[in-house]
Amino acid sequence: MLSRHDLVWLTSAGWEAAQAAATPHNAAALGRWQANDWPAIVRRRDADAGVDEVCLGVALPPDASGNKARIGLRARLSHIAHTTPPLSIAAAVSAAPSGWVAALGTMAHSATAPGFQIYGSLALQALTGLPYVHEHSDVDLLFRPASVTGLRAGLALMSNCAARIPLDGEIIFPSGQAVAWREWRMAGAVNAKVMIKEQKSVRLAVPEELIATLEQR
Repeated sequence: MLSRHDLVWLTSAGWEAAQAAATPHNAAALGRWQANDWPAIVRRRDADAGVDEVCLGVALPPDASGNKARIGLRARLSHIAHTTPPLSIAAAVSAAPSGWVAALGTMAHSATAPGFQIYGSLALQALTGLPYVHEHSDVDLLFRPASVTGLRAGLALMSNCAARIPLDGEIIFPSGQAVAWREWRMAGAVNAKVMIKEQKSVRLAVPEELIATLEQR
């Protein structure tokens, strides 16, 4: 089952269908993606998406004004050539600005490294070689803890590294539910609810509901 942020490579028929449904400008961009064999990225499902469809997105590099266009598309499951999870830190670090490398290296070699993945601008720059990262970019990190102990250790490491790099991202729990890590950290300080992102919707919940999905060790 595909999850948000997974990478999806389409077949020729998949790209042709996506281009046929797009505006002329977006069709040209999708043609470039196909020509270079770059992936699209799984996004939240549209309410009217069919059971045989996956909802995807392609984010273009920032233009001269810093605007980054995003192209939403759908593909039939039969038009998917292959998929992979988001990039590991080790796979993305070569595309990072020099000022980020040390902190990312610390995270990549930590005990919780298998739970970390990169998405957003840094991942796109690593995947395409195009200039996505700029001076105001964040390091978008997915953290997938398996246990309560792992959650605490990962959050401590993220907080430490956030003092050295502009860290952002999401905590994704075993249930597939996600919470912005900054919001999670703030909620813990004031005992507040957090916004949970699910495959089809978003909702508010108490942190304890998500902690209960982890191994209690």
